[in-house]
Amino acid sequence: MLRLFISLLRTLTCAVFALSFGITPVQANSGVSSWAPAFDPAGAQYTYILSNVSHPAIEGVGVGYRIRDRVWQETGGRLFVDFRPLSQLGGEKDVLRKLKMGAIQGVLCSSVAAANIAPKLGIVNLPFVVDSFDKLERFRSTPELFEPFSTAGLSQGIRVLDLTGYGPYGWATTTPVRTIAEAQKVNFRIAEAPVNTDLYKAWGLKFTVLPWPDVPQALQTGVITGLDHSPIVCNITKKFDIAAYFTQVNYAQGLFVHMCSERWLNKLPEDLRSTFLRIVAEESADTRQRTRLQQQEQIEAAQQNGVTFFSMDEAEKQTLVERAAPVYKRWEQRIGVDYLAKVRAILEKVDE
Repeated sequence: MLRLFISLLRTLTCAVFALSFGITPVQANSGVSSWAPAFDPAGAQYTYILSNVSHPAIEGVGVGYRIRDRVWQETGGRLFVDFRPLSQLGGEKDVLRKLKMGAIQGVLCSSVAAANIAPKLGIVNLPFVVDSFDKLERFRSTPELFEPFSTAGLSQGIRVLDLTGYGPYGWATTTPVRTIAEAQKVNFRIAEAPVNTDLYKAWGLKFTVLPWPDVPQALQTGVITGLDHSPIVCNITKKFDIAAYFTQVNYAQGLFVHMCSERWLNKLPEDLRSTFLRIVAEESADTRQRTRLQQQEQIEAAQQNGVTFFSMDEAEKQTLVERAAPVYKRWEQRIGVDYLAKVRAILEKVDE
């Protein structure tokens, strides 16, 4: 009876949180069974509780289940990755606090919230720095760029293991936005993140900071008339049902930063630790390629459902770059002047 009660409680929890992401209870309930492990984790020697706020239909989230299954198989059932998406363990601020306390061991944290752990992590959310899939790959595969990023949170006992994503950021709006002048008429929802707040102030755009679960009602009631997000997320979570226009600004890649407790990692036996880290790296790399495909698939699906996409004019985009200058100036002191300069210099060559 106790196991049945726990199972029902988890199903209900997933359904409630799924509503925040535009997923119906029927979809959520049907999904829970498909996400359940095909093994009994009760005998595991070690457990890695991994949290995420989003929906596993997003490839950058679903990686948690792929990591879970491979780790179980390749460690012979010694290590269980207990993946909890859909905000089952709370919002990102709550989860990051739990990670620092040791109550959980890992989180796929959105890049917009990552700077709350260490300012250097905010580099991936600065405008027009890591703003394409190719630049993301170069950033991840270049040790002199990724290593300082990976170790930035060690003072708080947190190591960054890897990166997955949910596509490039733009504007989903209830009215067409082709220019900055049209954007100034929109009230954008932005994440609870310091980089985003600084950026929208610099751009001179109206914005409201809202937790993600509050977005559906805010859109429906007209409290906000636009979203700063990616096509993948907006389509999968049904935001395009109301905000049926999307401006492809492509100013940053939406990322999930895989953060792990350094203390927990160091307590693992060497063979388990090396296997775990290898699988995380391999599955994350594979997922970044999956995300490229999902980006195009979700755009095409949205267009078929009547969503209109706009590509921002280069002159307009250059204006956004120029207006963002104070943001670079403010954050270079927090991120590190030399590090930011090195990242920008190396990644700018990707587009040459």
